[in-house]
Amino acid sequence: MIMKRISILKNTIQEYTWGSFTAIPELLNRQGPHDRPRAELWMGAHPKAPSMVKCEDNWISLSELIEKNPEEILGKGVARRFKNRLPYLFKVLAAAKPLSIQAHPSLSQAKEGFKRENELGIPLNDPNRNYKDENHKPECICALTRFWALNGFRKITYIISLMEKVCPDSLSSELNDLGASPNSRGLKDFFNSLMTMDEERKEHVIGDAIARAQKISEDDPVFRWMIDLHEEYPGDVGVLSPLFLNLICLDKGQAMFLPVGEPHAYLGGVGIELMANSDNVLRGGLTPKHVDVPELLRVLNFKENEIKILLPEKRSETEKVYFTHAEEFVLSVISTRKGMLHKSSINKSVEILICTDGNAKITDFGKDDKMIVTKGMSIIIPAAVEKYTIEGEATLYKAAVPDGEKKT
Repeated sequence: MIMKRISILKNTIQEYTWGSFTAIPELLNRQGPHDRPRAELWMGAHPKAPSMVKCEDNWISLSELIEKNPEEILGKGVARRFKNRLPYLFKVLAAAKPLSIQAHPSLSQAKEGFKRENELGIPLNDPNRNYKDENHKPECICALTRFWALNGFRKITYIISLMEKVCPDSLSSELNDLGASPNSRGLKDFFNSLMTMDEERKEHVIGDAIARAQKISEDDPVFRWMIDLHEEYPGDVGVLSPLFLNLICLDKGQAMFLPVGEPHAYLGGVGIELMANSDNVLRGGLTPKHVDVPELLRVLNFKENEIKILLPEKRSETEKVYFTHAEEFVLSVISTRKGMLHKSSINKSVEILICTDGNAKITDFGKDDKMIVTKGMSIIIPAAVEKYTIEGEATLYKAAVPDGEKKT
């Protein structure tokens, strides 16, 4: 089947335990009550949950359509560069509870790890498997509501200062060692010592830290989050993570980039997430799922990291772009009001859009096809659609491939 038109997507909702019961259904205008948590809405062609595309009166897998018509959907350059695969995965993420501390492998690490676990005969759906595919997973998160997260190791001087407020005695040896070696090697050794404590000592360290944090939780959100994390994951060493990872609060419209190897955790909020098309996750705490400490140590970047908050840069009267170093994706937001007309990029490639507010009319300029898009609807605009316009009163988030953006 040939796909040369703007088409509606039907997407899978992932029902993870940390998800919100209401945020995604409200975005999709689905009436309640809702008895299961809706955590992520996936838009794309990942093998785990490819979107379905409405072609005439039929729903067909986006993966299948791309396999049959890669150049028409992706564009010749993107098809050639990414081996006939959609290079990004687009999501709405709704976290009512904290997600696990995690990191994602580099491209070479993913290829090696995927091959190794295949040779060991570990099934893809095995809960103890680390690598689900051969791809890396840099990602960008943009807040639709206030969004709390942890991202990257703090400056070592800050780690020591915060730790000494709640773990002055129980971790004195580790803190002394880190102070004597305030570098990547020292940070790796410090993190490894936290991750490999025996159960009895871990219980003592966490108990001591939480008792002290409760006395000063009004002074700093770091200590309040420690207590909140302990309520969700009692006894998990990850409750100490706000002490050694940067605590970030994104306001609506702000974003941040998470490169491979960076430890992070989403704590709460609703956001638009865009990433390379992968599901590879190495976990390090705040989870009942598989934690592979040696593999996590191999993947992590043990360096101090000051987080840069991304603000959208104006590209036109109707579009703002969140620029990152990712090769697979670029996120932008299109806002139209009465009397405004958004015009698409020149030499665009494949794009996926989701409407988060209002409604708009999208017109394929070449075929004069028109489509009304309302809140919660998502669409794919294949490369074969050379030019389109958007008018109305709406906000739409757009996933695209950077090369297509730079040719405007």
